[in-house]
Amino acid sequence: MNLQQLRYVFEVARRGLNVSEAAEALFTSQPGVSKQIRQFESELGVDIFVRHGKRLVAVTEPGRHVLAIAERMLRDVDNLRQVGDEFSRESEGRLSIATTHTQARYALPPVVREFLRRYPGVRLELHQGNPRQVCEMVLSGEADLAIATEAIADYEDLVMLPCYQWNRCVVATPRHPILHEQPLTLEAIARHPLITYDDAFTGRSVINKAFLGRGLKPNVVLTAIDSDVIKTYVAMDLGIGILARMAYDPAEDKRLGMADAAHLFESSTTRIGLRRNAYLRGYVYAFISGFAPHLTRRMVETALAGGGEDYQL
Repeated sequence: MNLQQLRYVFEVARRGLNVSEAAEALFTSQPGVSKQIRQFESELGVDIFVRHGKRLVAVTEPGRHVLAIAERMLRDVDNLRQVGDEFSRESEGRLSIATTHTQARYALPPVVREFLRRYPGVRLELHQGNPRQVCEMVLSGEADLAIATEAIADYEDLVMLPCYQWNRCVVATPRHPILHEQPLTLEAIARHPLITYDDAFTGRSVINKAFLGRGLKPNVVLTAIDSDVIKTYVAMDLGIGILARMAYDPAEDKRLGMADAAHLFESSTTRIGLRRNAYLRGYVYAFISGFAPHLTRRMVETALAGGGEDYQL
């Protein structure tokens, strides 16, 4: 039994039992992966996978337990490597962040700029996706942390740390009547074609809940995953838009007018998601505190160890 065999069985499971994809990801051959898995099963005395001919078709009951243990062991090995890196190269390395377009485009730029100034030896990677995708990136080890508004709370293996609260605004072409509604109401918004975020993104569930609570069905004519795409089509006068307030900049969005809509919707909370019990390099704590100054290293370490992750803003 060795670490290589653990990696093989875990990667095969992660790739949906596709041995070819696992072999490619691990830079080895398919027969080599299959042989190592067979040897591993022989040593354990149990089958990890159900086979149909040469194909793997399912994970056995003991296999599920083996995979859970393998995942923990592989994470611990990664943590050991990071401990070595931490003390040999304290200000060099890689930080991979998985986040949504709105966070990457509007919330993160000043934080990234200051971080790179302080840590020029760290290679920073930004991966974009919908909230569930960014959570999966962290769980798979592809990213070190997730920054999102939705979905993080749905993953038990992620510690979630609240960063800041935000709300929404309505955007439209400058002469659109919605900008002159006093007060702005959900009923007024529902009278116009609406362009907003896809259901998986940026607090869309809060928007749906607000209209449902008033017995209204908004006329959503277009959804997008990108705030800039929404603003582009609003500027074409194809509808009015509901955006995260941070995504509207009067200096850059001169073709649009804006009305604050915070009184119509519940506030949303952007959170950082981290793998439970993960070992973080010192510069990761620095990035977190740069994005959310109230999240001290001690608070993050306490949450990762299993206590106090439900902090309130």
